[in-house]
Order: sequence, then structure tokens, then C-alpha cells
Amino acid sequence: MTEGTLVAWKKKKGDKVSAGEVIAEIETDKATMEWESPEDGTLTEIYLQEGGKVNVGDKIAFIGGEGEEAPKKEEKPKEEKKAEDKKPKRAETKEEKAEKKEPEKKEEAKTETKEKKPEKKEEKKQAEPNVRPVSDEARVKASPVARRVAAELGVDLSSVKGTGPEGRVTESDVRGAAKTKTGAPPSQERPAGPRLQQKSETRIQLSGMRKGIAERLVQSLGPVPHFYLTIDINAAPLMAAREELKSAGESDDTSKITVNDLVLKAAVMAAVKVPRANASFDGDAIVQYANVDLGIAVAIEDGLLTPVIRAAQNKSLREISAMAKDLAHRARNKRMKPEEFHGGTFTVSNLGGMGIDSFSAVINPPQGFILAVGKVTKVPMVDDCDQIVVGQRMSITMSCDHRVVDGALGAEYLKELRHFLENPALLLV
Repeated sequence: MTEGTLVAWKKKKGDKVSAGEVIAEIETDKATMEWESPEDGTLTEIYLQEGGKVNVGDKIAFIGGEGEEAPKKEEKPKEEKKAEDKKPKRAETKEEKAEKKEPEKKEEAKTETKEKKPEKKEEKKQAEPNVRPVSDEARVKASPVARRVAAELGVDLSSVKGTGPEGRVTESDVRGAAKTKTGAPPSQERPAGPRLQQKSETRIQLSGMRKGIAERLVQSLGPVPHFYLTIDINAAPLMAAREELKSAGESDDTSKITVNDLVLKAAVMAAVKVPRANASFDGDAIVQYANVDLGIAVAIEDGLLTPVIRAAQNKSLREISAMAKDLAHRARNKRMKPEEFHGGTFTVSNLGGMGIDSFSAVINPPQGFILAVGKVTKVPMVDDCDQIVVGQRMSITMSCDHRVVDGALGAEYLKELRHFLENPALLLV
């Protein structure tokens, strides 16, 4: 994160605040989060208004003690200036006076030359475009990786708008510019006829989270080689286990075990059985993780968050269920800390509760895979006696990074996942 947007002040200038009390909401590239006061005092000064953007480390407000006033921005420069003014000044020598006059003479000479010879000025203007791209590109702030990728893709760095700190051009900026150059024509070149008929169009500015999601998707689907494996499991035992829990009084409990909880626990246990899948790609190596840090995709108003259950292999079904509910609740209510949704060794995204039969999810880099879980559906199926009966099926699609998880390894993982979901009693062991 390099900058944020101050969405709203919860306190106004002059209000008393306590340590830990929410005083503002700040939008990052991941979420809109509540910002708490670091100490007790009075909100003496507000430097940033609602809707304003601010770089990390910049001042947004001043919280003072009793009778303490906020420092003025000009105080320090004035003090420094006064100190400099008080310094004793020595007399200038003849040589120094001559040096001061010399630039003035040169400037006058240049002005006279320009007035007398306009043709040469025109020639100079025409010559400049031939050399400027080289000098501009050399002056562009860009990471070494961005320069290398620009050279490979033939992208002129001076024409790329940087989104990094202080306008630095990043690798994703270069790749985005390359796609614009070689991909579909820009929106202004599209036929304008159909758009003119839309009188009630609304242009919605991207939030910080939406910008972050867009950048992550480009980073994922571009360089990460996706492939997909899908299985349909027999969900009847899973649903029977859920009904048994309901009959034991689980249905009235806010901490009840859900089908999604059972899927999460099974996904973790399968990763323990197949540890090579619990890994990520890192340049010239594959990093295999000791812990299963389970990411859970949570839909919120502004986009998507993936809070993480750390070391999920050491937690029971009940603990995973409680943590998943707590993280999802705090994510939707903007009460999460950044460290709670960063990292994760793989992610589970479940849209079954929204009526989706099956789908394919996009990997969250640098993770090696993501599971997309659909709803439980009643379908006709043939039983062991070759009779057509009503069965319950659940579709699960595994999106894999082929650099980490190849077809055989992915199939091995899904085999273990199926085994646990079709034998839910094993999830309680």
C-alpha cells in the first residue's frame, strides 16, 4: 500500500477522543477500514478532508493534550529561515561579484540571439523530437523489472503512466500498456452511435479496492498459467451429517456447523495429506509451506476479501467454523486488520449459497490453487443396484497454477478431498 483515501471522519475538530476509539474510515486497496485513535486527547486539527487521498506516512490530523495547540506547517521553515538570517554575512569579493554578473550577461546575449535568429529556434524545435524519447525514458522512474519487461515487450517507458510510489512505473503498468498497444482499440475509437442513445449513463469511479482487484486479476491471469480440474462429489453423506447435527440442536445455535464449514475442514485435511499442493511459485523455486493458512473468499459491498485462518491444520472443525464466521463478520463490518487478509497458502471460494451450480475461480497470487465450490443439487443418479434414484451432487473446480500443481498432483489432491467429503465422520477425528 502506498496511498489511501479518507472516506469519512467519525469525529470533528475539537472533539475529545480516547485511545482505541474509531475516529475515521480509510479506504485501502483491499478494504475500507476503521482507524482508531492512538492515544487520549483532543482532535485539535484536521489536515485532510473527506474524499482526499494521502500517501502513507503523511499527517492527517493532530491529537493534542489539554491546552496543547496543533503546530503550524510554516513554523519550522520560518525558524530555519530566521536562523539563516541571523548568521553573520561576509563581504563579497570582486571575483564573486563578477561571477554573479556573468550569468546575467549570458542571459542577455541569449535573448538577443533568439530575437535576431528565429530560424535557428525553429530548427532546434524540429530536431528535439528525434532525441527526446531517449532522454525521457532514461529519466523515467521505473523498477529494474519494469525496465526489463519494457525492453522485452517493446514498450516506451516515457509513455507509461506509473502507479507506484512517487509515480514509479511498475511491471503491471508496463504489461497493461503493452496490452493496450496490441489488444482491442481504445474506448474513444469505438463507434459512438449506441452510446449517444444512453441518456441515463452513470460513470462510477473505481474505489481503491476495485483498483486493487483489477491489478491482481491482471497479475494472475496474465503471467500465471491456469488450468482447471472439476469433480462432482456425492453430497448425500455430507447433507446427512448436517441434518444429524441439526437434530441435535445445532439449528438454533449461532455457532452452528454449516456445509461450508465441512468443506473448509476437508480442504485443509486434504492439503495435509498432499503437502506438495500447499505451495507457491517463487521465481526459480517452489515454496512448500509447513502450515496450511486457509484463505476464505468473502463478498463485501465494495468487492472481495480473503481473510486467512492461520495454521488451520491444527484447528478442529468447531474452531474453523467459529473463526470463519468471525472473520467474515468483521470483513463485512470493516473491522479487519491488514495482516488478517494477507498471505494464505490457498483459498476456498463458495458460491453455492448464492445458487451457483459450478464456476471457475481466479488464483490469488502467489498461491498455487483455489477451490470453487458450487451448491448441492438434487439429480437423478444410478445406484449400486443399477436403479435410478434421487441423488445429491456438489461440483468443485480446482484452478491450478501449472508451475506448482500439475494435473497429476491436482488429481491427487481432489481424490483426498472427495474422500473426506463423502466420509464426513473423518472430519471429526
